[in-house]
Amino acid sequence: MTDWLFPPAPAPSLPIVGDTRRFPVRRILCVGQNYAAHAREMGSDPTKSAPFFFSKPGDALVSDGLDPAYPGMTDNLHHEVELVAAVGPGGTIIGWAVGVDLTRRDIQAEAKAKGRPWDAAKGFDQSAPCGALTLGDLPDPAAVISLKVNGEVRQSGSLSDMILDPARVLAAAGELWSLQPGDLIYTGTPEGVGPLVRGDRVEADVAGLASLTFTVR
Repeated sequence: MTDWLFPPAPAPSLPIVGDTRRFPVRRILCVGQNYAAHAREMGSDPTKSAPFFFSKPGDALVSDGLDPAYPGMTDNLHHEVELVAAVGPGGTIIGWAVGVDLTRRDIQAEAKAKGRPWDAAKGFDQSAPCGALTLGDLPDPAAVISLKVNGEVRQSGSLSDMILDPARVLAAAGELWSLQPGDLIYTGTPEGVGPLVRGDRVEADVAGLASLTFTVR
C-alpha cells in the first residue's frame, strides 16, 4: 500500500446514463474555433486557419448537477456550449455528453494581445461543467446544439456546422497527444457566446443526449 504524505484528491468522474458505473476523467482537451460562425465572431477567418487545441485540468470538471462558482479575476465570464467526446480503451470515442467551456474572456483577450498562454482564461477551477455521459454512437451527427440563459436562447446551431467532425477532431488530437482512456474532448462551440453573471441559470443541450443545467453561484 502506498504511504501518502497526505490523502490524494478524489479522481474526477462523470455519471453514465442508465449505468451505475462512472467514467473516470483523466484530462480535458478542447478544440478552439471549430464552428465557422464562432471563429468569425471571435475575429478570425475560418478559411485561413485550422482549429487548434487548448486544455483544462481534469479537476476543472463540474458534474452531477453541481453549480460552478463565478471565478475571481474577471468581469467577463462567457459560456460556450459544446459536444463532449469521451475516450475509452484503444483511443476510440465510447460516449458523448454536453459540456460548457467557461471562459474568462477579458483575461483571454489580454493573453491574445500579448501572445501569452490561455491557461488562466480557460483552465481555471470549475471551468468545465459537463452532463451525464451517454455510451455508444452519437445519436444524430447533425443534432441541434443549444444553450439558454434564464430561458433565453443564446446559442443554437447544428453539429453538422463543425469544421472538423468528431472523428477528425479525435484524429487531430491524437497527433498531438497519446490519447488515453478517461480523456474528454470538448469539440468546439457555435456562435452566440456571451457573458454570465452570478445567479444565471444555464441550460445546455445536444439533441439525443442528457441535458446539462446549472446556476452560476
